[in-house]
Amino acid sequence: MRASLKGRYENDKSTGVATVAFNTGDVKLRASVTDATFVNGPSLNGLSLAVEKPGFFIVDYNVPKKDFRFQFMNAVKVVDKPLNLTYIHSRGDKRTILDGTLVIDSANKISANYMVGTENCKLKYTYVHRGLMTFEPCYDLAKNSWDFAVSQKVYSDDVLKATYQTSSKNLGLEWSTNSKLNGNFKFSASVNLAEESKMPKLSAESMWNFEM
Repeated sequence: MRASLKGRYENDKSTGVATVAFNTGDVKLRASVTDATFVNGPSLNGLSLAVEKPGFFIVDYNVPKKDFRFQFMNAVKVVDKPLNLTYIHSRGDKRTILDGTLVIDSANKISANYMVGTENCKLKYTYVHRGLMTFEPCYDLAKNSWDFAVSQKVYSDDVLKATYQTSSKNLGLEWSTNSKLNGNFKFSASVNLAEESKMPKLSAESMWNFEM
């Protein structure tokens, strides 16, 4: 059995999520609760259940909303290159998303994300330079705009990432560390360059995993 605790802290609020997962053969069962489950006494708010077969499917059930979310994954070969496909359907809001990633080699891949029945479609190219620096330009067809992300491995467990969204003029900076010993932490700051005040929004996330 594996458990995880995740907390998120922002300028004006904080949230928490606790997850317990255990394997039954090749299928994983998972239950998650948020701080909303306990804030006004025990309730079903924030409770979700999931069944997962890694690499094949995930079925999520939001208990208070009585809403199912289905996710199916598959991989095929295109000109001897792996193409990873994902189908996601949320029954409650009737959204269907198709996602595909073509892995050209260890340093290059192309991905597309499309919401069926809408103009929401994003195309992204990912390039990893010497295994240390990653460039990710992304084109949003609906907004006719570009998003850019650059990340750099600073130490073996630390990554510094900068993002910029041209449509909203949002600039972001993120520092994350992934350590089996000390847990996972992420510190983020973002500022909207279109606003006069240009006050940064700050947030911090922490996650701890436990084997039980």
